[in-house]
Formats: sequence, C-alpha cells, structure tokens
Amino acid sequence: MLQGTGSDVGKSILVAGLCRLARQRGLEVAPFKPQNMSNNAAACKGGGEIGRAQALQALAAGIEPHVHHNPVLLKPETDRAAQVVLQGRPLYSAEAATVFGRRGALLQPVLESFRKVADEAELVIVEGAGSPAEINLREGDIANMGFARAAGVPVCLVGDIERGGVIASLVGTQAVLDPDDAATVRGFLVNKFRGDPNLFTDGVTAIEQRTGWPCFGVVPWLPSPALLPAEDAVSAQGGAAAGRETLRIVAPMLSRIANFDDADPLRMEPGVDFRFIPPGRPLPRDADLVLLFGTKSTLGDLDFLRRQGWDVDIHAHVRAGGRVLGICGGYQLLGQRIVDAEGFDGAPGEAAGLGLLDVETKMVSDKTVRPVSGTCAHSGAPVRGYEIHVGRTDGPDCRRPMLRLGQHAEGATSPDGLVEGTYLHGMMVRDEYRSAYLQRIGAPVSTLAYSDAVEEALDELASGLEDALDIDRLFAVAAAPNL
Repeated sequence: MLQGTGSDVGKSILVAGLCRLARQRGLEVAPFKPQNMSNNAAACKGGGEIGRAQALQALAAGIEPHVHHNPVLLKPETDRAAQVVLQGRPLYSAEAATVFGRRGALLQPVLESFRKVADEAELVIVEGAGSPAEINLREGDIANMGFARAAGVPVCLVGDIERGGVIASLVGTQAVLDPDDAATVRGFLVNKFRGDPNLFTDGVTAIEQRTGWPCFGVVPWLPSPALLPAEDAVSAQGGAAAGRETLRIVAPMLSRIANFDDADPLRMEPGVDFRFIPPGRPLPRDADLVLLFGTKSTLGDLDFLRRQGWDVDIHAHVRAGGRVLGICGGYQLLGQRIVDAEGFDGAPGEAAGLGLLDVETKMVSDKTVRPVSGTCAHSGAPVRGYEIHVGRTDGPDCRRPMLRLGQHAEGATSPDGLVEGTYLHGMMVRDEYRSAYLQRIGAPVSTLAYSDAVEEALDELASGLEDALDIDRLFAVAAAPNL
C-alpha cells in the first residue's frame, strides 16, 4: 500500500505506473483504493461508479475497472457536505462531520471489496488517501492505517520533494504515528525529484537513520504523468500554442466541477488551444468554443457562474457567433430551468438556467450510471462514453439531438446549431468522433491517436519507475507474509 506524507504527493500516478510495470512482468495485478474523495468519476461495466484514478490504474493493469477497485467514493456537493457512494451506488448525502463519523461502519464492506479484488490477482497495489499523519482522523479510519492493519497490508510511505521539507515530512510522519501503525511501514520512496538524484544521497541517509526505514528509491520528475488523466488538479495550462489555425476552447472552472478529464484529449490536440478559466477572470472574447463541464451541484454552480459574470460572457459569446458545448451538468446549465425540489443534486430548489437551449431539467432520485455507445447525429462518426447523472432533461431542442445511442436520441442542439448539450462523458476519447466534431466547429484535421498516447505514457511511466526504484525489493515486501 502506498501512503503519502500528504495529499497530492503522486500516489495515484505511482500506483498506475507500478500496475503497468507489474503487468509487463507478467503478473496479474489490480489497483485498490479503500476511500477516495473526488468528483471525477468513471462508470463501470454493469453500472456503478469509481474514482477516475482507479479506472486509469485498471487500464494500466490491463483489466476492466469495477466498483470493488474503489468501494467508497466521497463526492463533495458543498464545502461542508458530500455524497457517499458505496461499491458504486449512492448510499447517502450528509454533512462532512456526519460522513466522517460514520466511516468506521464502512470498513467491513471495504474489506469485502478488497478480498474480491485480491481473489482475482497475484498482486494488489493499494492507494491511500491524504496522509496517515493526520492522526486526528485516525479513529474510524478506512483510508490509510485503519485499512492497512485490518487487511494486513504492508505500507510504503511516499514523500514529495518538490514541496520542500521532504525529510521532515517523512521523519515527522513516523514521529506522530502510533507505534503499531508505524510498524506497518516497510520503507519509503521520494517522488518528483528534479536534477541529479545523487545530490540527495545524504538526505536519504538522514531519513533512513532517523526512521530505520529503508529507501526504495528516488523517483525523478517524469514528463509522462502530464499526458495522463488527472483526478483532482484542474490546471489553467493550455494546449497548443495559439496561432491563426488554432481552435481556441475555454472552460470556466466551476466550484464543483466534475469529470473535467473530458478535456484531456482536447488538451493534447495539436490544433487546439484549450484553457481552464479560473474564478474572477472573464471568459476570453476570442474563444471559438466555451465548454461547460459537469458539476456535482448544478444549482450551486449556476449561482457561482453568475457571480463570476460568466453568464454575461457566454451570452455575448453566442451573440457574436461563438459556440457552446455543455456536458452533463453543463448541459443542464444551458437550459431554461432546473428543478431539484428534493435536493437530489445538492441543496433543494429551482432556478432559471442560461436559456441557451430550449430544454428543462428535473432532478430525480434514480441515478443513471452506465457505459454507452452510438453515433454522432451530425457526422455518423462512432462514439463511446459513459453517463453519470441524476437529472432528466427534455424540451423542443431535444428534437435536434447531438448523438444517437442505439434507438435513443441523446442531447440537444439550438436552432442555429451554435449551442449543444449532452449527458455523454468521455466522447472525445474516440479519435474518429473527436476529429469529426473538431472539424465541424473549425479545427484543422486531427493527427492525435489519444488512446495510443495514453498507453505510451503508461509504458514510459513504468520504465521511469523501473529505473528509479528497487522494484524487486518493493515487490518482495508485497509478497511477504501478512502483518
């Protein structure tokens, strides 16, 4: 199990790389994360959702993602409340204090999921959440040491040297841990080192002497993770350098933005300049397309969008002949009205939408979670993706669908064709569809093979870890008798 000295030390990417490396060595490997907190989710075959990072890790392992890879998923709805998803299905929504107070009751289903995963693999690589050094959260913990000790899983502690203070982080983590928790740690590794790792030899020695833990290696700053889907970090960094033939796409960073990995294929397109626009900044007037992503709280983010003045920017953009695409919650935002009387998607209420599509959305208790496939209603290009939503959207503009999923017309288009909406996530992954869509809105011919690029990035990541870490020693720890 990889646990970190803090959040965002690179655990998700390291697990993905180790899964790919184990697969390359001929091992049947699987990822596992007991508890995740993210609004970036992936739909599993047969229904159910897990964190997007675990879906990537399953891809790295060469297996189909399923709900037991991430049995507890916390999806923040407000700053103080979250939805709890257990083994792929919504369990309840509650205030943060209530959610954390009930964590202990989820340990048994988490262990059941772990056993199911372990029964089908020779090696399971587990990702912790946050840090075990957060000892104020130790009681009832299912994400770090609480799980590790209950499941008998040895731990490798990960420190992030880019943040600074990595020696204090690793040594300090041991200092605050309960001795029985600290005894589960079999060693450590240092991640994201820039420059010559030999310059940190004395640092490694200092950590080893103070903790008694061996070092499994120092991982350099690797370029390949930048090409992989990110789970939590939204970056304003653009894609291609803007030029005369570059299509400019911008996406406002909503407060509860969800499944923003839909942008990843667009960010890699050589003919696209893609940028997230942070709060407090206007949407650029020279954008060709405004892309509204999903959100875990549609009414909440509708208010947030208006408080940024982005509604004014979007209407001006459309009046000037610009295009808008809404995905999932972004699709709902574009309609005439959103009704959530029971609070199925955050706080209860209703409000007028942006009015750019003649549709209305009603939130319902049944959540749609499924992989789907079909064709583009405009070009006929094949499309594949997944749905994760609680709303039902209908209205006159649905007579001009964006997609056809079997016999089902999906999405909506405005009469002038400038505004479109769909519930389908992941549609930009398929090269043929993405190329057809981008050319339809004015981009140059695409040369990107996105799925191949992700596979190559995973292979490069595995190669980098092979060079940097003592993999034989690390995997030997995993093969040792249970604690």
